[in-house]
Amino acid sequence: MKPHLSRQLSSWLCLGAIAAASGCATTAESDPADPFEDFNRAMFSVNEGLDKVAIKPIAQGYDAVTPLPVKVAVGNFFGNIWDSWTAINNLLQGKGGDALSDVGRVLINSTIGIGGAFDVASEMGLTKHSEEFGQTLGKWGVGDGPYFYWPVIGPRTTRDTFGWMVDTFYDPVWRVDNIPLRNSLVSLRYVDLRASLLPTDKVVEEAAFDKYTYIRDAYLQHRRNEVFDGDPPRIPVNY
Repeated sequence: MKPHLSRQLSSWLCLGAIAAASGCATTAESDPADPFEDFNRAMFSVNEGLDKVAIKPIAQGYDAVTPLPVKVAVGNFFGNIWDSWTAINNLLQGKGGDALSDVGRVLINSTIGIGGAFDVASEMGLTKHSEEFGQTLGKWGVGDGPYFYWPVIGPRTTRDTFGWMVDTFYDPVWRVDNIPLRNSLVSLRYVDLRASLLPTDKVVEEAAFDKYTYIRDAYLQHRRNEVFDGDPPRIPVNY
């Protein structure tokens, strides 16, 4: 199976089909959540160009030549690293039971699972969660702030941009002292993640009238669901 993070990203991309099907994915009216749309569209075009000429071909090559068990092991390895940060964020959000479960996952998968290559904890009934500091800030009541589409890292609200910086500071992969090894691990994780998203490319291309708006709306909707653990409050509708 693919890493949990890739399944999340796939899900928020597919959520955009709802907006596209309902006719919301248009540029006829600007979104108040996106006051810097001109800048964001420019950055979106930059990312699309980088993906087309470099990132996607590398991901396609990796997907084609790497055996499935190896891709699963790679995803599990990086997912196990993330579980430790998930545990801290669950604790910060007051979800002690989930945090304890996450710690158990790390201990089990790091030992019995041979450094996280095998997700033994899931087989033992310990549910995998995915929490990061942006979600923690949302739980604490910090608002989204304006939406941005950044080069390389993609869509983020202002709150989630700050959260991403904290996540990156914590990330054990980025803190590896051996620079060649660190860069290799970061690149492998990114390529593996991009490869796991290849099946969604066709979905997005076929469903979106405007790919930029599609991705923005799907991202914002998915982040709202994540912050409220799948049960967001109803947004008031003004008639």
